[in-house]
Amino acid sequence: MNVAASVWRAIAGNPLRFLRSSWPWRSLAYVASTVPVAGAAWVAVLVLLLFPPLLLLIGMPVGALERHRLRLLTSAQVRNPHATAPGSGLAWARLRVRETATWRELGYFACLQSVLLLLDALALFVVFLCVILLALPLFVATMNPGQFQIDLGGWSVDTVGQACAVAALAGVPATIVTLYGISVLAGGQAEFARWLLAPTGTELSRQMDELAESRNRLVNAFEAERRRIERDLHDGAQQHLLLLTMNLSLAEMELAGKNERTGELVGEAHQQARMALAAIREQIRGIHPQILTDFGLAEAVRELAERCPIPVEVDLVMPGRPSPAVESTAYFVVSEALTNVVRHAAATCVRVTGRVVEDRLVLTITDDGRGGADPSLGTGIRGLADRVAVMDGTLEISSPRGGPTVVRIDLPCRCG
Repeated sequence: MNVAASVWRAIAGNPLRFLRSSWPWRSLAYVASTVPVAGAAWVAVLVLLLFPPLLLLIGMPVGALERHRLRLLTSAQVRNPHATAPGSGLAWARLRVRETATWRELGYFACLQSVLLLLDALALFVVFLCVILLALPLFVATMNPGQFQIDLGGWSVDTVGQACAVAALAGVPATIVTLYGISVLAGGQAEFARWLLAPTGTELSRQMDELAESRNRLVNAFEAERRRIERDLHDGAQQHLLLLTMNLSLAEMELAGKNERTGELVGEAHQQARMALAAIREQIRGIHPQILTDFGLAEAVRELAERCPIPVEVDLVMPGRPSPAVESTAYFVVSEALTNVVRHAAATCVRVTGRVVEDRLVLTITDDGRGGADPSLGTGIRGLADRVAVMDGTLEISSPRGGPTVVRIDLPCRCG
């Protein structure tokens, strides 16, 4: 966002509206805060003279403070232009010295300590003079008559009436002009700071790449954790339940005809164990189905179709295996879409098609139900969109009243 353009628009508008707005005071606060910032920076320079190499990095904390101080004039946050440092100490310092952002911050620091400090100090001095002129009647009123006289360019002011005339004819116009000037100065300085301290196009691209890599690492870690949970349930709890079911079945056969009541209790326990085993199998399938890991997306979707109470036609052609994260995302989108069809669509058939086109996996789920699917009415469809967006994909839904409903997802896919 262009900071100066916002100030210019405010200045160019209605003068009364501008003077009643917060712009003059925000601009004055921005200019006035420059002086203590520059003063503290000078103190830091004197301290760092004991270790001169650190002076190369002195612009960094000042740049960070200035980016935060720009919030006085704009609501848009100025991003940090620096790359994420992999380590600390000497490696961190070496990376920072090589970055152009560090040298831009050092250049801004030099300007802040010289030209900007001088301009802002002069502006504050003018503001001080305007305050003196406006407060002149009060000042004269506190003096004894005849004991106080001020000469303003040959004009003597020794009464409250004369002081009020000076305040009205000189103080008010000078204050208005000064407020406009302060706003122009603040806008120019803020734009200069944004130009030097904000990330360049190259730095923004690098930050986007870092963000994409970080997101991929999180997605892969999430998928790995899902698989670990699935494996632990499959190899641990499920096997124990299976063994329990077998033992209860043997006990039920042993007790048949010997102790009727005990046999009934064992039979009930056997049935409950079978139900728990079926439930945990469903949970495992919902976390990460083993068939998806072993045989890939196409076979996993065909298994979904076989278990669906509505006839599902699957036409999914995969030239190879995409990444586990893409497979998992596509599988769960299809699973959720089929679940929504069964629950809400009143459909008689569903068709799932998929192809890999130019390193993009395009999946389409079409049903002949009543349509009218609206993402704003529930979290299911929004959840599908969020899951696809995490993988840098897109989800489109067409669901007119009366149907058909078409869910189309597009995911980046490089089959290996």
